[in-house]
Amino acid sequence: MKIRLFCPACETPGRVTVPGPPTWHCPSCDHAVALSVSAEPGLPTCAVCGNPELYRKKDFPHGLGMTILLGAFIASTLTYWWYDKVLTWAILLGSAAFDGLLYLWVKDVIVCYRCQAVHRGYPQNPAIKPFDLVVHDRHVYGAAPPGAEEGH
Repeated sequence: MKIRLFCPACETPGRVTVPGPPTWHCPSCDHAVALSVSAEPGLPTCAVCGNPELYRKKDFPHGLGMTILLGAFIASTLTYWWYDKVLTWAILLGSAAFDGLLYLWVKDVIVCYRCQAVHRGYPQNPAIKPFDLVVHDRHVYGAAPPGAEEGH
């Protein structure tokens, strides 16, 4: 199991393998971060900050996904412009099938709302839900964002 974290003092990225040392030292500022790895299966709290609010997402680089989408868009636009509708549909349906296979193939990671630490290799925990913007805003803004009470 691996954790990617950011130093709370200088935001330098770092990596930790679990089980391992109970403390991570930042290579830039030598700030020490105590890791709280729980013996409970399924990662009930963040191993870096202890926050119980975690979410899961696919472990796939967003830039690569957007590049695949842009490539399919450009290729299908060109083939449509050349009046080759069969090839256009083949590109569009092929890219959709490829996207579906990637979705099934790529595993999930668990991310902390508070410190953005990424936890890889942990067993699936059904209590950890996908990203929730309300929970994210509570951690970023400290409370409900302005205007949330009025229904904006």
